[in-house]
Amino acid sequence: MILEPLTLSPDHALPGPLLTELTALYASNHAFYALSGDFPDPHDIRPEQVAKALADELANPDVEVLQARSAGQLVAIAITLAHHPDPGDPDPWIGLLLVDAAHQGKGHGRQLAAYIEDRFREAGRDAVRLAALDNNPGAFAFWTTIGYETIGHRKDRQLGRPCAVIRKILHQ
Repeated sequence: MILEPLTLSPDHALPGPLLTELTALYASNHAFYALSGDFPDPHDIRPEQVAKALADELANPDVEVLQARSAGQLVAIAITLAHHPDPGDPDPWIGLLLVDAAHQGKGHGRQLAAYIEDRFREAGRDAVRLAALDNNPGAFAFWTTIGYETIGHRKDRQLGRPCAVIRKILHQ
């Protein structure tokens, strides 16, 4: 798997072919988006919606969007946050890890999570956190299987959805 940061063009746009790939990846996960409510119609995710969502993320200098490719095909995307908006929270966050539905169960999610953890570990960070939606037991099972532990429950900052806050210690 090849990982590379996603960057916008000088006019703050995504190149058309990449936007098409990203839209297909997002759209393949309509079950997740039905749970999350991030898009008005999870069965009709449009390129302009994906472009806006990613541009909003990339407007934050602490955010990095990573694209993962296997055999040249986009198979996953991850959004990380180096510093949480809460100054009392010392950990970086994984805001999203999304694997194309056709490629789930092949280890891409685990590889991408391990890569993110390694990057934060190399940067001297002690742990990483994320919020798993309470109504998404599959995601919670994935994260706990790879070593994340629940440290609390709260509503997410974006839409007020109930979440489990989970954390993994990076230095043993």
